[in-house]
Amino acid sequence: MIKKLHYSLAITFFTVSLGWAQTACSGGKAGAYPCKDYDLMSNLPVATLANSNLSANGSAPEGSDVWGWTDPTTNKEYAIAAMTNSTAFVDISDPVNPVFLGRLDSNAGNNFWRDVKVYNNHAFIVADNTGNHGMQVFDLTRLRGVSTPQTFTADQVFTDVSSCHNIVINEAKGIAYLVGCRATNGGGPIFVDISDPKNPKNLGDYKGAGYSHDAQVVTYKGPDAAYTNKEIYIGSNENEIVVLDVTDKTNVKKISAINYSQIGYTHQGWFTDDHRYFILGDETDERNFGMNTRTLVFDLADLDNPKLSSTYFGPTKAIDHNGYVKGKDFFMASYRAGMRVLDLTNISASTNAMTEKAYFDTFPADDNAGFAGAWSVYPYFPSGNIIINDIQRGLFVVRKSGTLSTDSVTKNTVSYQLSPNPTQSNPTITTVNGTIKSVVVYTILGKKVFSSNGLSTTRFEIPMAAYAKGIYLVRINGSISKKLIVQ
Repeated sequence: MIKKLHYSLAITFFTVSLGWAQTACSGGKAGAYPCKDYDLMSNLPVATLANSNLSANGSAPEGSDVWGWTDPTTNKEYAIAAMTNSTAFVDISDPVNPVFLGRLDSNAGNNFWRDVKVYNNHAFIVADNTGNHGMQVFDLTRLRGVSTPQTFTADQVFTDVSSCHNIVINEAKGIAYLVGCRATNGGGPIFVDISDPKNPKNLGDYKGAGYSHDAQVVTYKGPDAAYTNKEIYIGSNENEIVVLDVTDKTNVKKISAINYSQIGYTHQGWFTDDHRYFILGDETDERNFGMNTRTLVFDLADLDNPKLSSTYFGPTKAIDHNGYVKGKDFFMASYRAGMRVLDLTNISASTNAMTEKAYFDTFPADDNAGFAGAWSVYPYFPSGNIIINDIQRGLFVVRKSGTLSTDSVTKNTVSYQLSPNPTQSNPTITTVNGTIKSVVVYTILGKKVFSSNGLSTTRFEIPMAAYAKGIYLVRINGSISKKLIVQ
């Protein structure tokens, strides 16, 4: 197939894929997956991630929560994917060729809820409805140098709790908040000092606001000056949101409680970066009331008197699950509709406060209000790679289209996209009424793997057969007066 491309100084990407791992979003699809403005880097199935010898309630293993870790020494990026029976560790530093490093099996029992967060190079893992699981502590620096999959053991298990639904960490204070531990204290937050990760210490708990399904705790920097630098806990408590001052763990103060109409199940939410707005997902309102995906925005300028600011309705019937804010974007795992990216630029508006700008649908069958598809998303890697854990399809690594970087591109330098994908032969570049002066090939991470300079030709064949599967960027420099033909 020949694709004729007219010369332009506008930059697009010329990608060569030699395998299934990377698929650009083109025409609304990345392979089988509906998409907008996000490319598929890779996908590791549940069968690779989970322990196939263990099942949950007699069912095959599935995916649940996900978090990430960036090694401060090597800058390598790792996905930590919770499964029904274990926690998987994956090196995604080369997102097109992820490396499964091994797993940490459940400490006691297997079920559909496992949650993980990271602090000070350690992963902290809890599981719900699994007996005496406790909180596993795993030193992530042990992943350095691992080249073949391992079965890991925990460095420590905090046994003051048995089964917990979720874990929240205020990294600024080194405090973990274990929530949904029904058997221990009815599900209110349990405070654990993790400043020394391998020696967690119980700091007590709070029962006054009932069961928390999920929560966020911040050292408050928002507009309400009365609470500046206080530790503020905002809990999604099944049928309401509660706001607590947890600065003094022995004297927790309830600040306010938030209700809203058509409550289904108050599930999870996240502050905007300025701590002004709280974005909430209700897990069952779509099913209970027949509405499209509904996400609620609350104005917390006055923590004592929160107000509903706006309501967002998505384009599908899918259920919103876990969502996280990064700058002006809200990354929402929306079950059967996959990852949705909402623009927060107009968050203060009463209408159209959030608009959908992009998506990557890991569950292409439908967008119905069912409990399948994307469980959670982690958008905080410095590289811009984003991970999604899908209940049935495992770990996805995606990336915003057009963000792969190489050396800066200068005038008379152009890049092009090759079709079809993957290629069946070496790509050949032909210029009409022009001259190709140099061709340079980079990996996805910007490493130069091939160059040919000092050329003066109208046709050049790029020798890609020797390279591993993946995405490569090709920079073409020359005096190209009209067009290139890429075959």
